[in-house]
Amino acid sequence: MAEGIRYYDTGKRKSAIARVWLMPGNGKITVNRRPLELYFPLETHKTLIQEPFRITQTLGQYDALITIRGGGISGQAAAIRHGISKSLLHIDAALRPALKQAGFLTRDSRVKERKKYGQKKARKRFQYSKR
Repeated sequence: MAEGIRYYDTGKRKSAIARVWLMPGNGKITVNRRPLELYFPLETHKTLIQEPFRITQTLGQYDALITIRGGGISGQAAAIRHGISKSLLHIDAALRPALKQAGFLTRDSRVKERKKYGQKKARKRFQYSKR
């Protein structure tokens, strides 16, 4: 690989949008100019983000520079995983079956349902009293 090559893609989950740049390196992941360990203190989020590298046996081969906006911490972690998976496809298209099998290339389109008028929440009604 030539020096200075970056592979870019975006990942989305709920209202979180992650912009991911992958470049050859030693596995350093930077999120919003902070190390992964500082931005995501929970171990479950860190493993979720590194899962595409584990499945494709590329753990420690690429540095990731990530900017993320919107959503909560779990939605951001899932958006980063989606973006990393799509970026890995730009590097090597042969990784597609493994990533597709794990379900990392599919955009999780579930979002919070809006609240309706005359109801307490999206589906919950106010208490009904017949008598």
